[in-house]
Amino acid sequence: MNLILVTLIGATVNGALGYGFSSITVPLALLFLSNRVLNPALVLIEVALNAYVLFVNRASIPAVWRRTIPIIIGLTPGIVVGTMLITSLSPAWMKLGTYACLLPLIVLQAAGLRRPIRSERSAGLIFGGGLGVLYSVTTISGPPLAVALSNQGLTKRDFRAALGIVRLAEASLTAVAYFWSGMFTAESLGLIPYILPSVAIGVPIGAFVIRQIPAETFRRVCMSFDAWIVAFGCSIVIRDLHLIQGPAAFLILAVVGAIDIVLLARFFSAPFPLPVAERSYSGTTLRPSRSSP
Repeated sequence: MNLILVTLIGATVNGALGYGFSSITVPLALLFLSNRVLNPALVLIEVALNAYVLFVNRASIPAVWRRTIPIIIGLTPGIVVGTMLITSLSPAWMKLGTYACLLPLIVLQAAGLRRPIRSERSAGLIFGGGLGVLYSVTTISGPPLAVALSNQGLTKRDFRAALGIVRLAEASLTAVAYFWSGMFTAESLGLIPYILPSVAIGVPIGAFVIRQIPAETFRRVCMSFDAWIVAFGCSIVIRDLHLIQGPAAFLILAVVGAIDIVLLARFFSAPFPLPVAERSYSGTTLRPSRSSP
């Protein structure tokens, strides 16, 4: 029941933003599952989910596919390294590593970091390698990939198409790596029947919700939720590993919560953004004031 609810939330976010399924699902699911059991099931689901996202935005593929090639080339060695890590480290330390990687990425995205990259090819190779390690270990790449692509000033459809290309490639390559490493066990595959109905229901709900509220507001609320969950999970694992004893382990949760509250206050006190259709994902277009008609 827990997995059904968690994946329903993740699928709803993915249906709205084009990413976010693993970003929401993994931090919550790791509270009661290990990476080795959870990841293979999610990777197979994400192959289909990202293929759907790419199909919906297929008209923009010609405009962006060349820009994604360096990232895709860099993915392969990163995925090999990440798969070796997940098969050799203990589940508890893998959870801690997952949370430690995700937390700064989510906070940076919540803060609205934007810095365009001039040399896309060379930066894409390096970024792709790191992304491959992160995805194969956590099945999460949405936050850093969204930051990287939004920095480059892509329109909404181009952004989603580029996201779909990279994420379909990384999910497919990771599925192959998991297969060769023997990670597709009966326990992992047994999770899929619990996840599929949530995806089938959640994606259309997310697509409906995003038409009712500003996409940037929805994204920011999701990032806030994710930050609190990741910080909570990190605190739990640190306590369980006896790295910090007692209530002091939850100082991480307190610090992240305080930072997020400040970022939320700054976001909602700023002028309202333009509708998504009128601006790019670069975050550089002007916004009307609250007094605008």
